[in-house]
Amino acid sequence: MAERKKPEPKLSSVKRAPRKLDELDKKTLQMIEGTALRVRKSIDGRVLPELRFPTRSLSNVKYDTKVGYFELGKGTSARALSVNTVKSFAQTLRLMAISKEMVENNDFATKREAYYVSKNWGDAKFNEQPESDTVMDDIEAMASVVGLSREQLRYFPEEHGGSVAGNLVVIDIDSETGKELEIDCTGFGTGSYSIPHSVEHLKFKTEAKFVIAIETGGMFQRLNNHKFWKSASCILIETAGVPTRATRRFIRRLADDKKIPVYAFVDCDPYGIANIYRTLKVGSGNMAHINRFFCVPQAQYLGVTPQDILDFKLEDATHPLQEVDIKRAKDALKNDPFFMAHKPWIKAIEQMLKMGVRAEQQALAKWGLNFVLEEYLPRKLANRKGFLP
Repeated sequence: MAERKKPEPKLSSVKRAPRKLDELDKKTLQMIEGTALRVRKSIDGRVLPELRFPTRSLSNVKYDTKVGYFELGKGTSARALSVNTVKSFAQTLRLMAISKEMVENNDFATKREAYYVSKNWGDAKFNEQPESDTVMDDIEAMASVVGLSREQLRYFPEEHGGSVAGNLVVIDIDSETGKELEIDCTGFGTGSYSIPHSVEHLKFKTEAKFVIAIETGGMFQRLNNHKFWKSASCILIETAGVPTRATRRFIRRLADDKKIPVYAFVDCDPYGIANIYRTLKVGSGNMAHINRFFCVPQAQYLGVTPQDILDFKLEDATHPLQEVDIKRAKDALKNDPFFMAHKPWIKAIEQMLKMGVRAEQQALAKWGLNFVLEEYLPRKLANRKGFLP
């Protein structure tokens, strides 16, 4: 009896609205097909094909205050086909082939799904997800050279973005009918709108004066439940720590489209400053190839600042800096192009190190649970020229 042939995996057959390829879709297909043609040409010419990627590290980035974010340098690395690279070479081409199919069929895959799809690839399958993540990062770096991100390749992160509340209407699309859906971010009661994992298709309507990106869920909930967004005519966005790609892209598109400022409200510690805020504003070294899409150069630092600890008499509501905090702060002063380019930041970080303490957003509750919305934020927002860059 003949061996039964295994069925080929197919993309979802769930009904989705047909969508005409936009310019980014066409560009994505051109990049994938162009890469495949170069590999084929090398093979036909009996030359070992290679794939070339930008080098992703802080050593290969530059920061220009006029540009506003970490830019990728000219460093590149190549992966030539060899006995040692044949598996990763095949995996790269297979993921790109699936990307092409998803673009053409208006579908997507999460990073986790991309890992499991490979289980049908025989010897080329991924053994662990970090392996597939690395290959996907390589493909994105290659695509970034022509202005594309992983979302254009239709590989989406597992996590969605942060929460949104306030004076904003988000215009989404029904995936089945293709019709526009208007989502009023003031209409969730004590809840909030959740940013989807892909935001490129969204449109916005708002009369808000600014956006506040908030580190902690507790602070977001307090400001939302008391409708601070109504009295201040603003939009509140919870970042939940370091903002996800979707959150950063959502804020960037909103700020660019509606020409409104973005203010970051995070804890006064090296992590809040050098990781959360810095990533939101200028991106990071190892993701320099996509910073131009996901950072928010117009963002400014509202607080909490080291000076706030003194101005609002929070000295007895602070915590000592730990060794990891001190190391992160000193590293920012010595090695981070963003902080090194701004004297106000150098002064603020040095002040924090001299004080030897950090303060959480919730420290403001020392003066009352609603002190933050009744006193702190109004006072800070009245002096926006004093915000750190």
